[in-house]
Amino acid sequence: MPSHNSSFFSCTSNPIKTILMAKVHPNAADPEQEDHHQQEPPTVLVLTVWRKSLLFNCHGFTVFDANGDLAFRVDCYATASSRRAEVVLMDAAGKPLLTVRRRKRLSLTQHCWVIYDGDGTTARPLLSVRRHASLRSSSKTLAHVTPLGSAAAEYSYVVEGSYGRRACAVRDARGGGAAVVAEVRRKESVGDDVFRLVADPRLGAPLAMGLVIALDEMFGAGHGSARSLLPRTWSV
Repeated sequence: MPSHNSSFFSCTSNPIKTILMAKVHPNAADPEQEDHHQQEPPTVLVLTVWRKSLLFNCHGFTVFDANGDLAFRVDCYATASSRRAEVVLMDAAGKPLLTVRRRKRLSLTQHCWVIYDGDGTTARPLLSVRRHASLRSSSKTLAHVTPLGSAAAEYSYVVEGSYGRRACAVRDARGGGAAVVAEVRRKESVGDDVFRLVADPRLGAPLAMGLVIALDEMFGAGHGSARSLLPRTWSV
C-alpha cells in the first residue's frame, strides 16, 4: 500500500479543497440541507460520498463527514475498467480500515465479496456480500450480507433498491427487514457520482462504506434500474 501525505486533505486553506468542497459538499451554503440534518436522529451518521479519488491517476472514493472534513478514502491505481481483486478503505490519514476482496466465483451467477478487517493480512473476515440471483427483473433485492467469524449467528442483512439510481437501503433481515441500518440517497443537482450515505451506529460508517464499495463493484455503470424501488426512510 503506497504511503500518501495527508497534509493535502487536512489543510483547510488549500484552494483546491475549497473549490471541491463547494461543489461536492456545499452544506455551508445550503440552509435546506441544514434543516434536514436537524430532523435526523442524533445517532445517525450522514456522509457525502464522491465517486472519485483526489489522487492523480487513481480511481476510488472520497468521503466527507457532516462537517465537510475528509472521513474515508479509496485510492485504486488500477484502471476503472479492470476488475480489481480487492479494494482498501482508508481513513483520512491513509490507515487501512477495511479490505473488500473479491471471492473466486464458483458459478456464472455467483458474485461474492468478503469484507476483512484492516488491510486484510490477518485474514479476519467480517462480512460476506453476495449478489442476489433472480430471474425476475422486478426483484428489489440486490444483495445478501452475511456475518462471518464470531458474529456469524448474530445478524444478517439484505440490500434492496437500486444502486445505479443511488436509492438503496441495507435492512436487518430479522423481523421482516423493517430496520434500516444504512441507506444510499441521491444528492440533488450533482449527478450520480456524488451521493449521501446514511449509517446507523448498529452497522457503523466504515462497514456501511465497505458495503457501498462491494455494491459499486457489483452494480457499477450500466446496472441502474429505471426507477427507485425504495420508499424514503430518512429525510436526507
